[in-house]
Parts: sequence; C-alpha cells; structure tokens
Amino acid sequence: MRSLDIAGTGMQAQQTNVEVISNNIANMTTTGFKRRRAEFQDLIYQNLRRVGSTSSDAGTIVPAGAQLGLGVKTAAIYRINEQGNLQQTSNSLDLAIRGNGYFPITMPSGETGYTRDGTFGLSPSGEIVTADGYVVQPGITIPSNATDVTINTAGAVQVKIAGQTVPQTVGTLQLAVFANEAGLESQGDNLFLQSAASGNAVTGAPGAPGFGTTMQGFIETSNVNVVSEITNLITAQRAYEMNSRVITTSDQMLSTLTNLR
Repeated sequence: MRSLDIAGTGMQAQQTNVEVISNNIANMTTTGFKRRRAEFQDLIYQNLRRVGSTSSDAGTIVPAGAQLGLGVKTAAIYRINEQGNLQQTSNSLDLAIRGNGYFPITMPSGETGYTRDGTFGLSPSGEIVTADGYVVQPGITIPSNATDVTINTAGAVQVKIAGQTVPQTVGTLQLAVFANEAGLESQGDNLFLQSAASGNAVTGAPGAPGFGTTMQGFIETSNVNVVSEITNLITAQRAYEMNSRVITTSDQMLSTLTNLR
C-alpha cells in the first residue's frame, strides 16, 4: 500500500510549507525582513513498465510505459528579495537602502555579516553600530561635540560641529552586493553571512552603478504580504487535509483486506 507512504510525504511537505508561511507572518513587522517561499520536487519514480522498452521481438517500442511516483520532497526555501516599503522615522541614524545592497557589519567573531536593517545607533565611543552594538563598516565615528548628523544618498556621513558653519565629512558608508542574494546564509538577528552559493561580496559606495542608495530617516519594512500569506496558508491546510484523507482511505482499504473471511 504505497499510498500510505506517498501521502505521508505529502503531509510532511505541507507541514514544512505551513512552517515557512508562519515564519513569514511572524516577521511581518521585522525591519528589512524578506519573505520565504517553499519549493518542492517529486520523488524518484518506480518503473512498473519502463518507457521506451521493447514490447516484442519485432522491436516495437512501449510509447508511455508505467511509472509510479513515490511522493514529494522539499527542494529549497527561497528568499524573495523584493524591496520592502520605506517607512519614515525621522531618526537621523535610521537608514534604508533603496535598491540593491546590504550594510556590511563587523560581528563579534570578526566575520563580516550583512543586513538590510538600518536601525543604527551610536556606541559609547561614538561609532555607528547596529541595535546589537555591532560596528557598521567601515567604522565611522561621530564626534561627541557634533550637533547634527546628515547622511546623503551616496552614504557620505557629514556632521555639524558647534561653532563651525561648514559641515565636516567623517566617512562614507559602504554597501555590498552579491551575484546570488538567495544564497546568503541566514544567521538570525537580521544578519546574513556570505556562502559559496552567494558568491563573494562586491562593495561600493551607495549610488554607484549596481548599488542602491541610502535614505536617512527611513527604515525598510518587511515585504510580507499578509493577504497572500493567509491565502497560501489556507491552500497548504487544504492540501494537508487531502493527504490525510488519502491515509484514511488507504487504512480503510487495508481494513477491508484484513476483514475478509
């Protein structure tokens, strides 16, 4: 009774699907979050009659054969890197990326992480850091006597010093882009790591060809569409119910066999 195993793989696949959807919904207000989509593949087929085999000594060919599918498996969980909405906060250290790119972050381990979450602040020494205190590369320090901070679309950080009329540029933020953004390894805390699938990071100034621009006083919201996620959740629930119905039917068929007199 192969249908028991086949329906079991279907239920496991839809459970994974629901878990992905639930994670999307849970992060609908997470800054810079990119929604995920589960993709599935059919399992290997069992040949009951091989397609293309000969059916007689005269060399006649079986046109279709008989292949029995053995279920479904999870192939990948893709990250949809669609631009989220930009929400104004009026906080001078909040930054959103409009277009391609990630902020490079120096993690405590020394590795470089990447994020779209631009809710930045200042460390005790005045460096621009993430909400967890990780330094935003290239490590720009705001003077303690600065009265105003301006970050333009090209990432240049300018400060106004008390008693001076001309703003001073204290550094320029960098962005990193990848050949395959979907290949970045999620670390949680809105951080990603480079992987063999993503390719090496290419860094450059915001606004350069192939790089997005920075917007001060804005953050990028999650790109989760709640209506679409609820629709997908209902579809996954119905698919799970249908697979469970197959198991119930198969069990009834087995019960009929065991009750034969």
